[in-house]
Amino acid sequence: MNTLAPSAAMPADIRQEMARLRRLATLLDAAFRIPGTRARWGLDTLVGLLPVGGTAVMLVPSLYIIWKGWRLGASRAVLSRMMANVLVETAADLVPVVGDVFDTAFKADLRNVALLERHFGMTVP
Repeated sequence: MNTLAPSAAMPADIRQEMARLRRLATLLDAAFRIPGTRARWGLDTLVGLLPVGGTAVMLVPSLYIIWKGWRLGASRAVLSRMMANVLVETAADLVPVVGDVFDTAFKADLRNVALLERHFGMTVP
């Protein structure tokens, strides 16, 4: 389990919010392990199996992570990269089967939380 080592100057509320976002992203992208492998998948992959509706449903928590990044004060550049990650994953998700495999490998939500962590000077050991 990764623990965050925030800079000492970071407010506690940002550290707590980032920990919550990390847990959400892990649930969405890496909560479960594929037996016999190191590959991980999450609810995003499972719900994404539903044609079109699954993609739309899973877009909501991804956009929530971006919104929280905006509320916490992430830069426009970081928010733009986060949005691009979600758009790439969403576009790929629209292709049956291949999109689900891509989604499992790409992990946009974990990428976005990592972008926020770097923006706020947090390190993941």
